[in-house]
Amino acid sequence: MGLFDRIKRAFTGKEDEPKKSEKVEEEKKESKESEHEEISHDKEFNEEDVSNSEEAEVSSESEEPEQEQADVPEEDSENSTEKTENVEPENNTSEVSDNSDSDKAEVSEDSVEEKETEDATDTDSKESDSDIEQSEESDKDDIKEYDEGLKKSRNSFGARFNRFLANFRSVDEEFFDDLEELLIESDVGYETAMRLSDELREEVKLENVKKRSDVSDVIVRKLVDMYDEEGKEEDNTLKFSKDKTPTVFLFVGVNGAGKTTTIGKLAHRYQQEGKKVLLAAGDTFRAGAIEQLQVWGKRVNVPVQASKAQTDPASVVFDAVHRAVNEDFDILLVDTAGRLQNKEGLMRELEKIKRVITRELPDAPQEVLLVLDGSTGQNALSQAKQFNETTDVSGIVLTKIDGSSQGGIVLAIRNELHIPVKLVGLGEQMDDLRDFDPEKFIYGLFKELIVGSGE
Repeated sequence: MGLFDRIKRAFTGKEDEPKKSEKVEEEKKESKESEHEEISHDKEFNEEDVSNSEEAEVSSESEEPEQEQADVPEEDSENSTEKTENVEPENNTSEVSDNSDSDKAEVSEDSVEEKETEDATDTDSKESDSDIEQSEESDKDDIKEYDEGLKKSRNSFGARFNRFLANFRSVDEEFFDDLEELLIESDVGYETAMRLSDELREEVKLENVKKRSDVSDVIVRKLVDMYDEEGKEEDNTLKFSKDKTPTVFLFVGVNGAGKTTTIGKLAHRYQQEGKKVLLAAGDTFRAGAIEQLQVWGKRVNVPVQASKAQTDPASVVFDAVHRAVNEDFDILLVDTAGRLQNKEGLMRELEKIKRVITRELPDAPQEVLLVLDGSTGQNALSQAKQFNETTDVSGIVLTKIDGSSQGGIVLAIRNELHIPVKLVGLGEQMDDLRDFDPEKFIYGLFKELIVGSGE
């Protein structure tokens, strides 16, 4: 089952109608099953008749000895009664009462233990039910966040898609040219648009698509399932230290993408979870960058390792790593500069910072997170390509997605760069930075086209 069908079933409880060939196969299977049931039913019926007749014969035979017992002389029965009366009972009354008391005590202890076990089981079941309810509520909140956060992107794509379908006449070369233009405008990426267009040519022929609703279904299904297929080996979870050493997340990206805000929100999350968090102000060149991170530190009650402006960023990070180790911090979040106009100098600086971290903590940084402004569309994709050429990016944080109509950039990032999106900003509130969930994201991006598909 592809991602399209999984989402449709998860959010609507429905699946698309099976094709005619599948229906015929199912009907044949049902017919065979019903024949098998009739045969087994007849067999059971015959077996019941045989067993009933055997029982009748047995009961008639058992009646004869009862009559013989009735013909026994009365004298014998009187003698047997006298013999029974002459037998004196043994004096076991005290032993019986002692045994009965001990039995009662044992039963009482057993019942107490059973009650305690039942109470413990009830408590466990209540706790598990409570955990399930909390999980379901959290899941609903996430779905709502994705729904609301991707509303602009969904409406923008939906408007373009509806205009495309309004001009639909037949599936010809003009149709595929318009489709490619639609996909590129929707920020799914040039390579993705070309590939999807080529694959749809074959799909449309196989499906013999002619109706507008069928065209819509095939396009959206192909787009969603292609996204799912490209992410088969993708891991969207954040990695943490496997021993007692601090976990280090290194944040990279151009100025204005939202690195500092992302760091502040993530620090708040981990601080709320009871972890000890330290921030490192590694962006020492941008005016106000250090103060901005310190403001976030005060807001979320987390310390910040900082130095004077124009200080070597690697030395600030070195001090931060030593402090994290010596003071038993759980997580260190490192901010960096983002002067992409000075690309070569920036990349050398990032490499030096990473070397300093790895020299002190061989398994760190556990994540190198590239922060992209989701509202910049194709520019974000271009930035990702440049950073990925020189920096070992392990994951992407997509910010400001709620305020833009260019959420389709996630499709291009997965299909063209194969870098997993790990965090997504769906609002301005402190808790609006969410772990990325591909299925919920696609649901939020294509909600009406998937849920309303085929209805």
